[in-house]
Amino acid sequence: MTDTKTTGDKTLTASPKTLSLKRPAEAGLVKQSFSHGRTNAVVVEKVKRRTLAPGEVKPTPAAPPPPPQAQAPAAQPARPAASPAPRPAQRPNASSMVLRTLTSDEMGARAQALAGARVREAEDRKKAQDDARARIIREAEEERERLAAESRKREEDARRALEDETKRRAEAEAVKRLGETPAPATSAPVSPPRESAPAAPRRDAGARPPVIGRRPQPEMEEPARAAPRRTGPGPVRPVTPAKPERTPRVGQAKERGRLTITTATGATGEDRTRSVASYRRRVQRMSGKGSQEPKEKLIREVIIPETITVQELANRMSERAVDVVRLLMKQGVMKKINELVDADTAQLIAEELGHTVRRVAESDVEEGLFDAADAEGEALPRPPVVTIMGHVDHGKTSLLDAIRHTSVVKGEAGGITQHIGAYQVTSPLGGLITFIDTPGHAAFTAMRQRGARSTDIVVLVVAADDGVMPQTAEAVNHARAAGVPIIVAINKIDKEDANPQRVRTDLLQYEIQVESLGGETLEVEVSAKTGENLDKLLEIIQLQAELLDLKANPNRSAEGVVIEAKLDRGRGPVATVLVQRGTLHQGDVVVAGSEWGRVRALADDKGTAVSEAGPSTPVEILGFNGAPEAGDRLAVVENEARAREVAEYRQRQKREQAAARATVRVSGLEEMMSQIKTAGKKEFPLVIKGDVQGSVEAIVQALEKVGNDEVGVRVLLSGAGGVTESDVILAAASNAVVLGFNVRALKDAREAAERSGTEIRYYNIIYDLVDDIKQAMSGMLSPERREDFLGNAEIREIFAVSKVGKIAGCLVTEGVVQKGASVRLIRENVVIHEGKLSTLKRFKDDVAEVRAGMECGMSFENYQDMRAGDVIECYRVTEVKRTL
Repeated sequence: MTDTKTTGDKTLTASPKTLSLKRPAEAGLVKQSFSHGRTNAVVVEKVKRRTLAPGEVKPTPAAPPPPPQAQAPAAQPARPAASPAPRPAQRPNASSMVLRTLTSDEMGARAQALAGARVREAEDRKKAQDDARARIIREAEEERERLAAESRKREEDARRALEDETKRRAEAEAVKRLGETPAPATSAPVSPPRESAPAAPRRDAGARPPVIGRRPQPEMEEPARAAPRRTGPGPVRPVTPAKPERTPRVGQAKERGRLTITTATGATGEDRTRSVASYRRRVQRMSGKGSQEPKEKLIREVIIPETITVQELANRMSERAVDVVRLLMKQGVMKKINELVDADTAQLIAEELGHTVRRVAESDVEEGLFDAADAEGEALPRPPVVTIMGHVDHGKTSLLDAIRHTSVVKGEAGGITQHIGAYQVTSPLGGLITFIDTPGHAAFTAMRQRGARSTDIVVLVVAADDGVMPQTAEAVNHARAAGVPIIVAINKIDKEDANPQRVRTDLLQYEIQVESLGGETLEVEVSAKTGENLDKLLEIIQLQAELLDLKANPNRSAEGVVIEAKLDRGRGPVATVLVQRGTLHQGDVVVAGSEWGRVRALADDKGTAVSEAGPSTPVEILGFNGAPEAGDRLAVVENEARAREVAEYRQRQKREQAAARATVRVSGLEEMMSQIKTAGKKEFPLVIKGDVQGSVEAIVQALEKVGNDEVGVRVLLSGAGGVTESDVILAAASNAVVLGFNVRALKDAREAAERSGTEIRYYNIIYDLVDDIKQAMSGMLSPERREDFLGNAEIREIFAVSKVGKIAGCLVTEGVVQKGASVRLIRENVVIHEGKLSTLKRFKDDVAEVRAGMECGMSFENYQDMRAGDVIECYRVTEVKRTL
């Protein structure tokens, strides 16, 4: 059997093995066209369909099984089966096709696919049934809601018709009562056969006008003929019956018109709300924005501080910021809305816009803080405040200790008072007296000045054996400046060399005349050691206070003055305050200088805790956020916000003042020359820490007086409290010395000082501190140079020596010439060179000196330009150490 290739015929291959059938494949080109105009050519295979040869039987595919949901048709009468025609037996042909049977795997896959199809069809059928049920339920609910809405509408229409009928009847009754004949209605519905319809009343002047535009109600109209109406003599004219309104039947869907949001959401005409545009028009009508009528301009009082931003100014005037900027540009000021303008410019802008202006300053935050007036009759008597003043070592603290029966003087270093203290004692007459003890050293002038300002009476203590001294005269001047009376206490009358009369006489030169000499100043001779006349001194103070009639109002916010302040390691900032007006309570918010705080605790002069302090009472206050400065005024404010505002303002003032002091403005030739003179001034940097603020202030003032135009003190930092690590770091950065007055360095500070090599010096007596600093500053002074003349020599001849240079042959004309001394080469009375004498020879020998009348050879260091006839002046320079 051979294979043949015939185009268009299929190829049949017979072999001893299994027969296989291959369909011929022929390549072809298909052109694809897309909607956007693009085309594409695709190569495909074309398989031709097999044509049966004559006598070949076409294979019949297996019929698929019927679907499970198909039901058998109804039984029909059976037809007689036609006998098939006999077919001749065919002989198998070699060209017949043998079909492959399905394998078991293929049969299983086909059965699984059929089962999956049955499951999906069941699920789809169930889902369709559920959707049909839901649709039926939804349609029923919509129909029920529609019927309910129609029922409500009919009820509403019936109610309105009934109300209208009631109104018409009421009007008819009113007309009948007034005796008028009602007018017949223009149209009336036909009355029922057995009932006569009432005639509509005639419209009169006093009758109510009909409602225009109201549609007739369907319930009140009849589709029958209208009754004939008689308008006068003549035949009755028939009235055209009103066309009845068509009412949809129940269950009949209403014809849907235009689809809108209202109809889509199912809302009826009764449920319609006001549109957005209508609401906006209503708001404009009520607010008046739509009207073009000019509004009345509001005139405001504008508060203008020292500086204000353009935006804030516009807000305070209720004007637009662009209008303010436009006015500024007209005045030649180019500003943005967030930039500052001064008060004058802001005032011009505000007045130009028609507003009134009230100028305020930044310092107004302190307005009303102090010296508020009291009402008449509220002031009550208060104890007097007495300040003890005088020269150092005249017995002020000893006198106060004898009065209080204490020993404060034993705790003072060096036997002198270096702190200011406040105490309260009871006089023999039963009244309280407040004493303020001040130091007598010359460095504590500020303390004495503060004590004189805070007092009512000054007790001037003068030692009978010493007389009037410089600090005594200073105390007299402070008392006179404060305008307070003076009581002279002549102390130490128990000594052998005491001379009280000398004290009285010496006070006359300061215009103080005591009573024993015919004056007005009270005096008393006392002894702190024996206690003589101490009661008399207290009685005199009490009598003087009664004459002064001292009063204060205790029922108000407290005011006072800070006498002393310190930084306690365990308690924090502690301030000794003398209350002058009002009563200070625990928990009050106070302001003192640039510091503020809430009073956490109060303690009296004996250290006892108290809850309040009245006028003329000294107390210690705990609760400040920092140690205030001595002499600052204290006031109680209403809240912490006000206290913080005042404290921040005062801190800014301090910084500005410090910057102003540091900035030197040269305004004249004299100041320029002084600045040039002090440009090379040496400074001695210091960091000063003390136990109390007053002592630190006194030390700084004393050290600033030490120095001259060449050297001076520069205080880097000063304050109350122990020496901390930050103080040491600051001193190390500036090569400064740390001074501790009655304080010690903390452990961290000591370790930092050892690492950096910073020196820390401790003192407890102000004398020693000032003397040591003065001595250290004296070492910074350049020594004084002095010239001692030795002699003169005249050059006679110049010799040139190899490997040596020029040698001047000289004759000593005056004094002596020494080797190594300083020399000047003078030519025609002009100094040509200054230097050292390197060589001095007598003949061939080196000598130390050559006296007058002898010849010698000289050579200079690094100088060879010598001529005959020049004069050599020989001298020595000595340095003398200077002191301040």
